[in-house]
Amino acid sequence: MTTGSALRRAAALEAFLRDAGAGGAAPRPLAGDASNRRYLRLTLPDGRPAVVMDAPPERGEDIRPFVAVTGWLRGIGLSAPAILAADPQAGFMLLEDLGDDLYAQVCAATPAAEPELYAAAVDLLAGLAHHSAPARMGDFTLPPYDEAVLWREAALAVEWWLPAVTGAPASPDLVAEYRALVDAATTAVAGARDVVVLRDYHAENLIWLPARADAARVGLLDYQDALAGHAAYDLVSLLEDARRDTSAALREAMIARYLDRRGLSGAAAREFRAAYAALGAQRNLKIVGIFARLAIRDGKPRYLALIPRVWGHLSRDLEHPALAPLARLVDAHVPAPDAAALARAAAAAERRAEAPTP
Repeated sequence: MTTGSALRRAAALEAFLRDAGAGGAAPRPLAGDASNRRYLRLTLPDGRPAVVMDAPPERGEDIRPFVAVTGWLRGIGLSAPAILAADPQAGFMLLEDLGDDLYAQVCAATPAAEPELYAAAVDLLAGLAHHSAPARMGDFTLPPYDEAVLWREAALAVEWWLPAVTGAPASPDLVAEYRALVDAATTAVAGARDVVVLRDYHAENLIWLPARADAARVGLLDYQDALAGHAAYDLVSLLEDARRDTSAALREAMIARYLDRRGLSGAAAREFRAAYAALGAQRNLKIVGIFARLAIRDGKPRYLALIPRVWGHLSRDLEHPALAPLARLVDAHVPAPDAAALARAAAAAERRAEAPTP
């Protein structure tokens, strides 16, 4: 953002806050995410803390889905932040401040709390599965997590990671074979429209609110990309976290808890576990590609360090017998993120950063 556009954006934010009754507040930066959004914390005139989401429309951001999904989630009793004011055209929102107790931070400070926090998060997902995904949330149409989306996401691995570490784009024949195998692996889940899939349901987007009751103890963030899809996806997001390690014991205990809460056993439980593996493989291939893209296109090489953890999740998911053909292709053609591969990806990111701007 140029100096001039930054000044205009700051003036627009000041006007939004004034209209929202928070004029004169001094916003302080909060940690951002991998998008073009940024977050600011401030104190309202009545002393309450609040958060500003700054999502510039000119940079591709749209807060309307967040507004719609927030309303739906709060309507079923979940702790999405209350929207205190919003200007969708300008891309600003003033939100309830749910605090600083992110799952990742609480678990790091108090490891013994991990089972309780994850159990609450799993119970929320089991409860969410009892609410059918609505076709519409107010004026917002909830898009489907369909075959096209599943493929577009999985394709990121061969579009960004593979050329970063091999120095050459994937051949059309390899892309076609890869697509056929991804489509086959996700056929059983591609038509599901059972639940609202929050998509980024993990320890850095969940806030522990122990003073609240039941599922409301789990504060929710970053769900504006929600889709209608299969219930296994968010459980994968939670347990196969790209940013923190989860033990095999925790993952199995939480999957078993979820199945129990949903009343799934026998063939239904096996079907769910197969869906979990398929969506886990698809999601982790996507994340490998996204992290490579963040490093190379967006100048954020720190994301490369997260890829080995994601690859570990991917490898476990690909052990499911139904995914054997996809596993063979990945093993043969998509380099694992060993030290040499990561060095090549880092070099590719550096070359991109040093290239003259067209």
